[in-house]
Amino acid sequence: QVQLVESGGGLVQAGESLRLSCAVSGSSLNINAMAWHRQAPGKQREPVATIASDGSTNYLEAVKGRFSISRDNAKNTVYLQMNNLKPEDTAVYYCGADGTEKGGLKFTSWAQGTQVTVSS
Repeated sequence: QVQLVESGGGLVQAGESLRLSCAVSGSSLNINAMAWHRQAPGKQREPVATIASDGSTNYLEAVKGRFSISRDNAKNTVYLQMNNLKPEDTAVYYCGADGTEKGGLKFTSWAQGTQVTVSS
């Protein structure tokens, strides 16, 4: 069974930084894409950043130049470095991953979410 565990959320002031981490565990993992989504109160969940197995990345327009997604394939971990945070970045952040696990079974899994709150 594939599990994702996040860390790094919290309360910061506008202009400060946070780094989110997400470790993926399971048997015989072969991870393809990894991603961060977020959901703000009263709003729909939206993709923030994705990183493919070849390291190519995509970002939500609103976070370009401020957020950076990276991955450590040896540790099956994805990171989201968030700089110059704004109050509108306040949301629950979810990491996700897809790929194959033991037996070649495909998976798409998400973590439980971590709260990021940015005060003005």
